[in-house]
Amino acid sequence: MSKVLMPKPDLSQLNLGTDNAYYQLSVPQLVEEAIINGEGTLSSSGALAIDTGKFTGRSPKDRFIVLDDITKDSVWWGDINIKFSQSNFDSLLQKVCEHLNKDKFYVRDAYACADEAYKMSLRVITETAYQNLFANNLFLRPEEGKGIENPEWTIIAAPGFLADPEIDGTRQANFSILNFSKKMILIGGTGYTGEIKKGIFSVLNFILPELKNTLSMHCSANVGADGDTAIFFGLSGTGKTTLSADPARGLIGDDEHGWGDSSVFNFEGGCYAKCVDLTAEKEPQIYDAIKFGSLLENINYFPATRDVDYSNIEKTENTRVAYPINYINNAVLPSIAGIPKNIFFLTADAFGVLPPLSKLTPGQAMFHFISGYTAKVAGTEAGVTEPQVTFSACFGKAFLPLHPTKYAELLGKKMEEHQVNVWLVNTGWSGGAYGEGKRMKLSYTRALITAALNGELSDANFTEHPVFGLLMPDACPGVPSEILSPRNTWSEKQKYDQKANELAKAFIDNFRQFEEFANDEILKSLPKVVEITL
Repeated sequence: MSKVLMPKPDLSQLNLGTDNAYYQLSVPQLVEEAIINGEGTLSSSGALAIDTGKFTGRSPKDRFIVLDDITKDSVWWGDINIKFSQSNFDSLLQKVCEHLNKDKFYVRDAYACADEAYKMSLRVITETAYQNLFANNLFLRPEEGKGIENPEWTIIAAPGFLADPEIDGTRQANFSILNFSKKMILIGGTGYTGEIKKGIFSVLNFILPELKNTLSMHCSANVGADGDTAIFFGLSGTGKTTLSADPARGLIGDDEHGWGDSSVFNFEGGCYAKCVDLTAEKEPQIYDAIKFGSLLENINYFPATRDVDYSNIEKTENTRVAYPINYINNAVLPSIAGIPKNIFFLTADAFGVLPPLSKLTPGQAMFHFISGYTAKVAGTEAGVTEPQVTFSACFGKAFLPLHPTKYAELLGKKMEEHQVNVWLVNTGWSGGAYGEGKRMKLSYTRALITAALNGELSDANFTEHPVFGLLMPDACPGVPSEILSPRNTWSEKQKYDQKANELAKAFIDNFRQFEEFANDEILKSLPKVVEITL
């Protein structure tokens, strides 16, 4: 295999020699390199299977942003965005470069943002071939064999380099550092590829709202035959991937998007899907995308085979596959569509309080966007059955360099400008909390979303929820009317009222961290604790 020198002056500023650099290798070459290097094996489906080492997920406490003139007064500093000094960054950069120069490394040019008006060029430098394959799959690809002369942002990922916390200013040996002045992301000590993907997402979450008045979103998106775009926000376990994967609609993307002046566009060129308990019956599109060129992470094989056992989570529950979006049959290429007509906030409410579907005012939409609520069901160990409240601002708190109200107010502005419908969808429990009620039927959830998309709820009568103020439709095609108001599904109404108050208080308590930055429209939309009639 021949080595190709990278165009000057791309890496000269980093003091990286080019003798060891393998530039813009094809997918077969990268897979071959990974196998030669002992990084992974080929599964029976043809996908490259690798282990990411010690870290099988992101390490949020080891994510830093360099404090400089660009970030000091703009970034939402705290436990999500941790300050890092410019001098420590420069020292670490030099050390990582020296580390990479000792052996071969891989370089890939790519883009982020499918809309040409926002497109950002990238150079991804990785110590391993599998990380470079990941970059090929997840970012937007230039024409085959072509690079980018002067990329705007550079990502360096060196899992074999370990920092010395006492000297380098990190918390431990691994790190992921964003530097907006140098337009660089420096990653070390971890082979988990999600750090690369989410690093660029964090960069765009700063640049687009702050500089380009464009809403960056942690969401999936699809589009109908008539060009009606829909957006789906939701944390893990709420059904975001399942509900946006509609064979009757084109897939714009499954995770990261921007809402600009005239479009919704995918930031990425691929998908990074969870694999736990994956089957062809449950997720046929994802299952069929696991083929040559795809990258499987931290999976296990059935004994003495190369067949993947997707139910085996001995290494991690966070088993993943990364593949180009064109591996999905109904993918929209390029991944761009018009202004959304409908937005869905998905929540798996294990308390059985929220309606299966409700319509939100702009103020309520901003409030629920800031809240980013779902509930996680506790495990069954030692008889624990109580659900746990989970809030993640803007459905992606870990990736927000700016204060959450910045994104929420931009959402509200775009909603009103374009008259977008925003719906809150409860894919969780009905008729009681977890352990008493039942999980909402997927067929009902699909029918509600379809009715909203088709405009069948435009002339519906709505009833206001007494605690949360949400507008609940009185009827919907294909859905029993008695389940549309959650209180009706509980046999003990007072017990429902008590649980609704408990959840409302949790929302209010969580919002206290944001209220001093919130506008009046948001503040008027908070839930109200009501008196319970005995």
